[in-house]
Amino acid sequence: MVAIIDYGTGNLSSVQKALDYLGAENEITQDRDKILSASHIILPGVGSFGDAMESMRERGLVDTVKEVAVSKPFLGICLGLQLLFESSEESPGAEGLGILKGKIVSIPKDNGLKVPHIGWNSIKLKQHGGIFDGIDNESYFYFVHSFYLTDADEDAVAATAEYGVEIECAVQKGKLCATQFHPEKSSKAGLQILKNFLKGE
Repeated sequence: MVAIIDYGTGNLSSVQKALDYLGAENEITQDRDKILSASHIILPGVGSFGDAMESMRERGLVDTVKEVAVSKPFLGICLGLQLLFESSEESPGAEGLGILKGKIVSIPKDNGLKVPHIGWNSIKLKQHGGIFDGIDNESYFYFVHSFYLTDADEDAVAATAEYGVEIECAVQKGKLCATQFHPEKSSKAGLQILKNFLKGE
């Protein structure tokens, strides 16, 4: 069973619909026991870094998420990627999960590109296995974000994208993976990423 962690943010139903389409048993939950007993964990999310961490703390989910992120197949999506890191320029002083090292910074507004970055963007693969098995380099995925990951550990960066700056748009380390883009909204290639994730043990 796939546990979709509910910590009071949006974008849960679109992830659930994609999993339903793939025939994967799943449940949106904030129950610790259900999360710990699930075979796979997804941490989706849209919204503010600081508000999301506060909401997670209020629900008593911080330690649970930290535990499953390093012990089970785990996929962070969009804000769910950013929360894996220590902090974000979006919410000065707010402490993230700190599971991975890297910086979450704002997309520059002086490069002539619209912020937030909304739409389809190609990615450059740094890793070709795991969730990217069978995914072609330069495949397009759907993004919606104003902040991005940079300076992550090189061995964890699975893909990058260009949007005025180089965005480290996916990480993969052991059973832990995360994408800045939305696989559940990225057509065939996105569904392939979810299929690959579901195969992980």
